[in-house]
Amino acid sequence: MDRVIEKKKWPIKKILPIAGGVALVGLIVASYLNTTGNSKLNVEADKIMVTEVTKGNFQEFIPINGVVMPIQTIYLDAIEGGRVEELFVEDGSMVTKGQPIMKLANSDLELSLANQETSVFQLQTQMQYTRNLDAQATIQYQNSQADIDNALAEAERVYKLNERLFREKVIAEQDYKSSVNTYNYQLRRRKLVSQTLRQDSVTSMQQVNQMKETITRNQATLALMRKKASDLVVKAPVAGQLTSRNAEVGELKSRGQRLGQIDVLSGFKVRADIDEHYISRVFIGLMGEFTIGDKTYKLKIKKVYSQVTNGRFQVDMEFVGEVPNNIRRGQTLQIRLSLGDETQAVLLAKGGFYQQTGGNWIFKVGENGQKAYKVDIQLGRQNPEYYEVLSGLKPGDKVVTSSYENYGDMQELVIKKEKK
Repeated sequence: MDRVIEKKKWPIKKILPIAGGVALVGLIVASYLNTTGNSKLNVEADKIMVTEVTKGNFQEFIPINGVVMPIQTIYLDAIEGGRVEELFVEDGSMVTKGQPIMKLANSDLELSLANQETSVFQLQTQMQYTRNLDAQATIQYQNSQADIDNALAEAERVYKLNERLFREKVIAEQDYKSSVNTYNYQLRRRKLVSQTLRQDSVTSMQQVNQMKETITRNQATLALMRKKASDLVVKAPVAGQLTSRNAEVGELKSRGQRLGQIDVLSGFKVRADIDEHYISRVFIGLMGEFTIGDKTYKLKIKKVYSQVTNGRFQVDMEFVGEVPNNIRRGQTLQIRLSLGDETQAVLLAKGGFYQQTGGNWIFKVGENGQKAYKVDIQLGRQNPEYYEVLSGLKPGDKVVTSSYENYGDMQELVIKKEKK
């Protein structure tokens, strides 16, 4: 008897093409979703750093290195050139103010000094000789005036006597007129001698004054030359320690050449190098601090050197308040230099993310901690520990602050925790 064979509804030949088509459609849909949606990257939780955004006190400061130096350094330069004749003090020795340090010899200067002394002596001798001549001339004029005064007195007596006798007609008119002429002559002689004596006195005084002025100028020149000669003995202008002595016996030194320096050890200052990027923000009065042991000490900028060398400029800082007891010249200090006052701000810890984002965006962790999304942010001031957040984040937000070097253009991070 024949048996009826039932026909299958979904033969294998039909199922395989349909399954393949469905898989292809699923692949196309998945590809579309991946290209049109946010790009994602799986990251391991233990290989990233997640930091919480906080709010607190913020102060902008920069770390700088400073070197301890004497409070004052006095440089010794050769005021006059010469050969080093004698050294009185060794390098590194303590000196007192006015103490001779070395002596230079300059034969040309010594010869000029001797010639100037001779010139002044000759002028003084000549002035004395002129005064003697003037005194002798004055005595001669005075003798002449005495003779004329005597002759005038006699002529006046004869004139008055003859005048009375002539009125009485005792003597002739000729004798009377002769006595009148003699009297008038003696009057003119006396006037002329007096005028000559006064003129001679004025001339003598002018001549002496001119010579005095000449001597005064030459004496001033002599004093200057003596000062220059005394400068050949180099003396300590202040008390301190002689350092960097640059002179040996027999060595020839020219004018202005550096001979050494004296460090005043009554106190210390700190000289620091700062990046030229901050030159417009660094000024006198800015405060800094450093720590030795477990104690913090304060410094204040006293002087700013505006010259930039190799991308850096220098400042001098003085201690404010207590100075460390064990501090030494040449010691290096790590200083935190404040660039502004302390204020309240939203704080974001520094991290490697900044190198790839420039502070313009960051990956913010979602509430469940399983994903992090790219968000735009704006950062303001900074110090070695924190950035100041101006917008895009608020206190309590968690962000990825480790490096983004391998993230490319990813928009989303999927944080995978290690299974135990």
